[in-house]
Amino acid sequence: MKRLLFLLPILGFVGLIGVFGVGLTHDPKLLPSQLIDRPLPEFALPGIDEGSEQNGGFASASIRGEPALLNVFASWCAACPQEHPVLTQIASEGVPVYGLAWKDEPADSRQWLEKWGNPYIKVAADQQGRTAIDLGVTGVPETFIVDKAGRVRYKQIGPISPQEWEGKIKPLLAQLRAEA
Repeated sequence: MKRLLFLLPILGFVGLIGVFGVGLTHDPKLLPSQLIDRPLPEFALPGIDEGSEQNGGFASASIRGEPALLNVFASWCAACPQEHPVLTQIASEGVPVYGLAWKDEPADSRQWLEKWGNPYIKVAADQQGRTAIDLGVTGVPETFIVDKAGRVRYKQIGPISPQEWEGKIKPLLAQLRAEA
């Protein structure tokens, strides 16, 4: 009995190490999204500049008809400048890219886009963060790949790197374009 009492904490410790070891093998960027293969949540948001066609806002229904990206960004985001050249490249290749300024003042978003360039077809302001909650956003940047029917097909957490664009997202968009 005393032997069992001595072994019990050791076995518990070994079990705990095993659980942590398995946890370390999982990629934290691969958080499953409840939205995959479901319609984009409905929203209609004002823009960061209502006097501008490009920065005048949009609704979820706007992201239909062809595969597109919905990129969540903010002027205060430290990683967004890293991703921005890739988004500019994606837009230059003819992919529709929509921007969602999350918990950001419209003036700050406008200033940020003036500094870095605007790759977005439309930019909406989610100042309260309600739409981001519906999307399951955990931080910025995050990007959603939306098919032509308006369903979310992929969620990228963190900045899109050139390798992720070429290796994952670009092939997925080609596949979505080919679907009937």
